[in-house]
Amino acid sequence: MIHFEGDRSFALPVDVVAARLSDAAFLVGCLRNVDQVVSADRDKAVWKLRTGFSFLSTTLEISLSVLERTPVSATYTAISRGVGATSVVQAALHFAPSDNGTKVRYTAGIVERTGFLKIVSGGLIQAAARSVIEDTWKAIEEKLHAEPG
Repeated sequence: MIHFEGDRSFALPVDVVAARLSDAAFLVGCLRNVDQVVSADRDKAVWKLRTGFSFLSTTLEISLSVLERTPVSATYTAISRGVGATSVVQAALHFAPSDNGTKVRYTAGIVERTGFLKIVSGGLIQAAARSVIEDTWKAIEEKLHAEPG
């Protein structure tokens, strides 16, 4: 399994951050480079985008499901499908108060990869994913502060 983890801080109350980050429609609305949102509600979002990875250039359909949400955590599964490749990612967010608002601890892991993704080195996937994760967090932060309620 390829694993990712880290922390982010937001200058907003825990209840606001937890509500927004456990809403699949909000999350897909934060993403850049989405070609088409197929469907989006609080529990599940499906969208299409074109990847630009050196090892995989295709259109992916991604489905994000919120599996569980509590006032202090949320868990998700994201399944991406493209021509000749699929992946399954499991992720969790934990929300805690901090001096300046909310601290978010994230963990995620690629638990399944098939097709072309299976033959790509884990290091290459991890490097590409880190860039996507960082860009996604920046976009989330911008949207959270632009429309906090």
